[in-house]
Amino acid sequence: MHKIAVVLLLGITSFACTPKAYQESEEVADNPHKDHHSAAKPFEVSLKHLHLNLFADFEKRTLIGSATWQLNEDVLSDTLFLDTDELNIEKVEVDGLVVDFKLEKPIEHLGSALKIPVNSQSKEVKIFYETSPQAKAIQWIEAEHTQGKKFPFMFTQSQAILARSWIPCQDSPGIRFTYTANIQVPKGMLALMSAENPTEKSADGKYGFVMNQAVPAYLMALSIADVEYKAISNRTGVYAESNLLEKAAWEFADMEKMLIASEALYGSYQWEKYDLIVLPPSFPFGGMENPRLTFCTPTIIAGDRSLTSLIAHEMAHSWSGNLVTNATWNDFWLNEGFTVYFERRIMEALYGRDYAEMLALLGYQDLEETVERLPANDTRLKLNLKGRNPDDGLTDIAYEKGYFFLRLLEESYGRAIFDNFVVNYFSHYAFKTINTETFIDYLDSNLFILDTLKKQNIQTNEWVYESGIPSNCPRVVSTRFQKVSSTLKAWADGAFSLDELSVDDWTSHEYLHFIRSLPDTLSTPRLKELDVHFNFSASTNAEIQAAWYTYALGKGYTEALPFADAFLMKVGRRKFLTPVYKALLKMDESGKTAKEIYQRARPNYHSVAKESLDKIVGF
Repeated sequence: MHKIAVVLLLGITSFACTPKAYQESEEVADNPHKDHHSAAKPFEVSLKHLHLNLFADFEKRTLIGSATWQLNEDVLSDTLFLDTDELNIEKVEVDGLVVDFKLEKPIEHLGSALKIPVNSQSKEVKIFYETSPQAKAIQWIEAEHTQGKKFPFMFTQSQAILARSWIPCQDSPGIRFTYTANIQVPKGMLALMSAENPTEKSADGKYGFVMNQAVPAYLMALSIADVEYKAISNRTGVYAESNLLEKAAWEFADMEKMLIASEALYGSYQWEKYDLIVLPPSFPFGGMENPRLTFCTPTIIAGDRSLTSLIAHEMAHSWSGNLVTNATWNDFWLNEGFTVYFERRIMEALYGRDYAEMLALLGYQDLEETVERLPANDTRLKLNLKGRNPDDGLTDIAYEKGYFFLRLLEESYGRAIFDNFVVNYFSHYAFKTINTETFIDYLDSNLFILDTLKKQNIQTNEWVYESGIPSNCPRVVSTRFQKVSSTLKAWADGAFSLDELSVDDWTSHEYLHFIRSLPDTLSTPRLKELDVHFNFSASTNAEIQAAWYTYALGKGYTEALPFADAFLMKVGRRKFLTPVYKALLKMDESGKTAKEIYQRARPNYHSVAKESLDKIVGF
């Protein structure tokens, strides 16, 4: 059991800097250590434990109650700064006495800083509050939009800086704390958090939670729904609505195997249980790595276990991200680059090198598209997101460029040496936070020192601080994709008909590569031929659907439009929505079609998806 009170923003693990030094460092506008997305001043007043006491009011769509923070010793300021966003603060108590507080004017993306008076003897701060019905982190879903149709569904999404919209907190990835919670919900519903969880509903709708490992605010999570639990093993299992539970349990039957493979690679799993909950289709991401309880989209339930690399990804976060955390959102690549690398090693261990290389090649295709689309400065690993929404950094640069940099390190020094480095890295920084500069120092001292000539060839500064894809990026060869490409070319050249094509052993990944590799010159009749043969438009595989709609609509294939319309009305995963809406805009440059569909679909989307799509569609 790990009980770490707080780990602070400088990529170190103790209060090594004095308050004066911290204040001086803040004067440097581009200080890489400062989290510009939080009002918190943890070197002055730091937090060690949170207790939540909340009532979920589904009629008002609010959480009502209190957040009680235990302060660390050595309070070095007369003010505690917390992050909030549209919270209705009723009153604040410090050590049981009501005090005056001040909410600063809201700042775009950041919300309002909450200033609470404290002194050197202060031990506990209790904030009584209510969330807004429009809280950015929370989605309240009506019963008719759930699988069971009897109870509503509620879930939170705190990453990147949305925890402040449902908890007054120091909302920075560089600040960790333990927590407990009492949550009251309507009878017949199960409350779950990123903590020790129940597996059965309580008779009175009251639930208690304990999280003894210190976590940052973005890993705070709450879900309330009519769900049931099915164990996969003694430490893994699935929560889902009853009519989806068996399908989900079958789809994710390899969870324990993944966990065993993960531990064999990089050390013991340190969170006791690894469960997941299947959320409604409106969940804006594929998955969210909330400790002990991954939140995941139902779009990965394909019926053939072909999309479960996402579970391997979220599981890998139990080491990279949750165990070793990026200090600021400028350092997000440390979280996701390591996780993608780890995910593909898990998939290789379970399903072979060829399978993992398909994932890597699809990832490289995503990286190329992202580099072409983004401004040059946003294609660096180390970002400067000051004054911007940190979601701007949640791109394939962090995921895929980060992965390929780590793969280059592996290929340069050899897998055995690099694996040993990663094991030691996770162990050294367990339950701590670091920034990019700290990582590079660790790299110098623990890997590059073994061969300085290889260090020079890697060109770390170019990878981390410069734009684009470096020329020494590892090359991926997928024999299975080579066969797909050869088959596609032969068909496009008229060498054979689709009826002669053997695809019995294709996975979702082969189909994705096939669609992504389709030539730009295909006529409408040939698109129709593909659609009739493979049933792409009416596919039940969300990855294939999104890829096909993106390609076909962009080419003006209007027969796919009714299917795309239904897809956009049902699915809220931003990864799929963004390219499909862009394809609609390409098909109809007036924007009329995209706006009409979006206006109908938007109420069912999470605020994270709306934030991006409003700009794309021009809503």
